[in-house]
Amino acid sequence: MTPAAQRSDPLLEMRAITRDFPGVRALDGVTFSARRGEVHALVGENGAGKSTLIKVLSGVYPHGQYGGTIVLDGREQRFGGVRDAERAGIAVIHQELALVKQLSVAENVFLGAERLRAPGVLDWTAMRAQATLVLERVGLRVHPMTLVGELGIGAQQLVEIARALARDARLLVLDEPTAALTESETDTLLALINGLRERGVTAIYISHRLHEVRRIADRITVLRDGRTVCTESVADMPEERIIHNMVGRELAHMYPHRERVAGEVVLDVANWTVRDPADGRVAVRDVSFSVRRGEILGIAGLMGAGRSELVMSISGAWGRRQAGALQLAGQPIHVHGPREAIACGIALVTEDRRRFGLVPDMDVKQNTTLASLRRISRRGVLDHAAETRLARGFVDEMHTRVASLEQPVRTLSGGNQQKVLIARGLMTEPRVLFLDEPTRGIDVGARVEVYGILNDLVDRGVAVVMVSSELPEVLGMSDRVLVMHEGRLAAELSRTAADAATVMRYATGGKP
Repeated sequence: MTPAAQRSDPLLEMRAITRDFPGVRALDGVTFSARRGEVHALVGENGAGKSTLIKVLSGVYPHGQYGGTIVLDGREQRFGGVRDAERAGIAVIHQELALVKQLSVAENVFLGAERLRAPGVLDWTAMRAQATLVLERVGLRVHPMTLVGELGIGAQQLVEIARALARDARLLVLDEPTAALTESETDTLLALINGLRERGVTAIYISHRLHEVRRIADRITVLRDGRTVCTESVADMPEERIIHNMVGRELAHMYPHRERVAGEVVLDVANWTVRDPADGRVAVRDVSFSVRRGEILGIAGLMGAGRSELVMSISGAWGRRQAGALQLAGQPIHVHGPREAIACGIALVTEDRRRFGLVPDMDVKQNTTLASLRRISRRGVLDHAAETRLARGFVDEMHTRVASLEQPVRTLSGGNQQKVLIARGLMTEPRVLFLDEPTRGIDVGARVEVYGILNDLVDRGVAVVMVSSELPEVLGMSDRVLVMHEGRLAAELSRTAADAATVMRYATGGKP
């Protein structure tokens, strides 16, 4: 069969899929298909139904818990669980990798499908040999007995794919696979997906990074509000049209920067040098800068340049300070932890809301007020009426979509979780708000809403410092841009002087 003929032959068909939760229909007659040997992108805003659809496909929601039909290779499937879907050749590579870091690569590749010499006796020789072969298929040159915890995120992603291929997966689902990867690691992964496509493997590619979607996909399906909006070839769907189909409206100004004049210096950082407490290496070296009232200061740089380490250490959340000083409104301050930072008027919205930000089993109200309990307590007793009033105010102001303040935060979409995390920072009434990757993992519609919130904060006089790996975001929203390289401040650029080429030149160690 020729590649062209192969790609016209459907491997997967999902017909009129419905899935209900109490009080809401998450999927409403969704139709989706994937051809043999194609990369089919699935896009939509957070809450559009992508994750629910994949959970139906992968057996997380077994047959009987959804309506509609799944057809794989011409045969109707009624998966009773995840194992049934895996046996049918479906593998899901989640954004948060399901690897055991204390085990070797080979052990992770065959975990749950171990090779045996005899009942209860592992065949290590066979597993090492087969792991070596499958690692070669994904282009990962490591010894199969290397501990997974010793590998970088990009290599761990390849181990996940190797595990899927070792189980003869013919349909790969990749959920935000490049969210934590560097640019070079992303290039490696996309090249691998291209190679798998040429060998007949089908991939469903889920990502908010639309430039990647257009780069790798053959076709694109857009979901909105639990329904299929359209399915078209990538050639027929430019990025502007993808966004319009996702949000149901035009986003004429993706980065709604407002012209403004910055005020006086609020925070002054001088000769800031910080060591990593784990290994003692210098992560931030002799960095000096100032932040002004009523401005957005963007911080750009490649992964590993020290951006996150800089803002976390100033906020007291990480690192061992070796040298440097902070002044807030001209007065020296000493920050030894997040509580002191908050008391001084410095708040941090972390880049990893799931690990370090939100408490998933707490509700929206509790997550919003968690850093401000003293403000809403009297003699150690929480004022529940004040807690509810303030949390409701932030939900209304930020247009956070919640069923109630008592809704567990883990059930919200990524964009709404991010709004809750930002609200927590704002409730501390900061003078300086540090935002580390504020739009990571949220869709374009939610991004624009977050940008509007930031503009409103700046208009009220808050100084905003934004770290972002998305260079268009930094350039589009910042009044000034700092560029970091290998822990040092490589450049400070005005808005008019900051363009992509200039920023990247400094970020890669180039000279003016």
